[in-house]
Amino acid sequence: MSDSGSQHSDEFLRWTRLTEKQRACLDLLLERKTSKQIARDLDISKQAVDLRLTTARDTLGAANRDETAIIYARLRQTYDRIPCDPIILPAVPELVPSNFPDGSPPNLMDLHDSVAAVGSSTATGSPFRDLFRHDFGSATRIGIMLAVVVILLLVPLGGLGIAHLLTELVSR
Repeated sequence: MSDSGSQHSDEFLRWTRLTEKQRACLDLLLERKTSKQIARDLDISKQAVDLRLTTARDTLGAANRDETAIIYARLRQTYDRIPCDPIILPAVPELVPSNFPDGSPPNLMDLHDSVAAVGSSTATGSPFRDLFRHDFGSATRIGIMLAVVVILLLVPLGGLGIAHLLTELVSR
């Protein structure tokens, strides 16, 4: 039992001593690629590939390139597993009570996706995210339009005022 445990820990130690770059070369070696093909795929020199494979061979305790591939394939099957594959689920839609007398809208164009609006507004994080909603009343829309017009008028007037003051300062 301890001999099996010792062998297991030796294999795990060899697996952990392999670098990511060595594993990338070994993965392509398992596809029966030559050092030149591996070098092209990884955009490195052939000498770098040979050095990584030689170092990996020594780490794995293999005698040659084929044995290195066999040992690596066995270790990869044992130790290179994904522990879990998390699934990102969308938010559960909420039921919203209807404002309509019979429960159905008079016009389908009047419907708004409240779940999408909530999701998009929280994702932007902008303090003005609620300005772009489509369900404002007429008075609120008019107020927003007036505020935009006032801002659009104040910015050029402020610029003209600053330009006038600078002209006076320069002319003195």
